[in-house]
Amino acid sequence: MPGFNELKRTIPGITQHMLTASLRELEANGIVQRTVYAEVPPRVEYRMTPHGRSLKPVIEALADWGRLHLKQQATRKTVIDRA
Repeated sequence: MPGFNELKRTIPGITQHMLTASLRELEANGIVQRTVYAEVPPRVEYRMTPHGRSLKPVIEALADWGRLHLKQQATRKTVIDRA
């Protein structure tokens, strides 16, 4: 279960403010669960809820579409550059 800093490291270019706002919205919508541990320093972990995990097929379909779209764009650019 990743914590905030681990999530931040895996998302290049995201600001702390944007990640915090996104995680709060995902939590409010029941997609992620936030667990706070009373430690020093404080530790917070995030995990997908069953509701969030139900989005996996949708996210995978979007990722597949994105990869295909990038390949098509690269092919078009190559054809245009050769013309």
